[in-house]
Amino acid sequence: MNAKTTKLKKVIYAKHTSYKNKKSSKAKLTKEVAPYLFYIPKHTLPIREHISHMIQKNVLNRSSLTDSVPFLDELGKEIEEQKQSIQFTPNEKNPIHRWTPYIQGFSASFVQRQFAQYQNEYDLQSGKHWVLDPFAGSGTVLVQSKFNGIPSLGTELNPLLQFIANSKGNSWNLSGIKLLEISNAMIKNRFEKAPEFLKSADHFKPKVLRELERIRGGIKQLEDVSNILIDNQAVNYVDLLRLALSSILVDCSNLKRTPCLGYDSKKKVTDDMPQKNLNAKVGQIAHDLDIIHLHNSKLIDVPYEVHLANAMEFNHTKKYAMAITSPPYMNGLDYVMNYKIEMAWLDFVNSHVEAKAIKDEMVVCDNVSKGLTKQFAKETDKYNDPWLNLIVNQIQDNINSRGKYRRMDMPNIVHKYFDDMYKVFKKVIPSIESNGRFVLVVGDSLIADVYLPTDLMLAKMGAQLGMEIEKIELARHRRSGQVRTYQLRETIITLKKK
Repeated sequence: MNAKTTKLKKVIYAKHTSYKNKKSSKAKLTKEVAPYLFYIPKHTLPIREHISHMIQKNVLNRSSLTDSVPFLDELGKEIEEQKQSIQFTPNEKNPIHRWTPYIQGFSASFVQRQFAQYQNEYDLQSGKHWVLDPFAGSGTVLVQSKFNGIPSLGTELNPLLQFIANSKGNSWNLSGIKLLEISNAMIKNRFEKAPEFLKSADHFKPKVLRELERIRGGIKQLEDVSNILIDNQAVNYVDLLRLALSSILVDCSNLKRTPCLGYDSKKKVTDDMPQKNLNAKVGQIAHDLDIIHLHNSKLIDVPYEVHLANAMEFNHTKKYAMAITSPPYMNGLDYVMNYKIEMAWLDFVNSHVEAKAIKDEMVVCDNVSKGLTKQFAKETDKYNDPWLNLIVNQIQDNINSRGKYRRMDMPNIVHKYFDDMYKVFKKVIPSIESNGRFVLVVGDSLIADVYLPTDLMLAKMGAQLGMEIEKIELARHRRSGQVRTYQLRETIITLKKK
């Protein structure tokens, strides 16, 4: 740990022993420490009292730094500043990872740092130890595992993302040259209409939409042929073309994803963009496959499994040296509707009802159906924790004081989020080897002016289920979408199996 990290911990996140003494003051801080000082509370309030002061009147004077203090004190833990790249953006330059954009994912370099950190401890490249990602997303953890010769398994409930992750890792035996040949052989005169339940006429310009329907028709024709042929590889080649189509849809649309899907009035899309972008993406995939054969052929058969499954219900039969994941955040991002374009164009959903059914099975977000939260409110057997109860009650009080809120059932949504995560933890933690680790990238939240230390609450949950909280690292600062001046964070939680 470097000197800067140590000083930051002492000033901002530690037990505040020097600040509990009323005689101490900011004037006594050395010039060396002062640059890392954002705000120092004069004393640490008990959690109950602290939460009761989380109201609209004082939210502009607070941040996650100050609001975390009593929770950290109770855990007896400190947050280390280890700022690093954890977002998906760098993946756009990395082979295989770059095949599809997934703005909610994290970086391959982050996963690689985890492997490097624990390589000697687990001998990961021996092939004897597996890595798990219970929220596999587009497959970053699994693909990076395969690049390191490590067997991996993931679960993913979104069928589009499961398809993408599976295609990224189980197509390394295919030929890039043959993929290009099949792509060039697609017929040009079959048109497959856009999904009827989407507002495709609003999503795309007329000629662009027609071009995409032509490309979709060509892929459909190849699917029909491959279903007749007894050739599993033919199906996989077509899957890569479907993946390529999914990756260009938003770029060719009047939409943008930053991170939620919305219209972009300034976006320029030319009529020939669909075919140009498809050719470029297929060429990129073909290039990466050929690189695999030239430089990584020994890795082709490394075990790689992606199950279309609910992490709250999946029964693990393997033991894992490491589980690395980024669970859904407790925020307003709808992880299904944000990808409804791709899900529909690839025929994973045929209606909003089908998409909603998938969403209701996932770890809850605050765009979930009200019927689901009403049902949850009636349940008696659910996760309970003193922190959670205090926070939920304060959210309810603040909503009552306001008189209205974007979701009046927000207390139930917050409670259900942690109940869902508890179900995931109860499935994952028993499957981790002795001395194994569970690494989570997670963000905190501000809801109705109440601070929600999601990272610390999940760390505590892991401890309740027999894990040791090994470390809590600050990866980057964020801003609340509700109160832009309120500073949030993204954290790396490392739990170790005792």
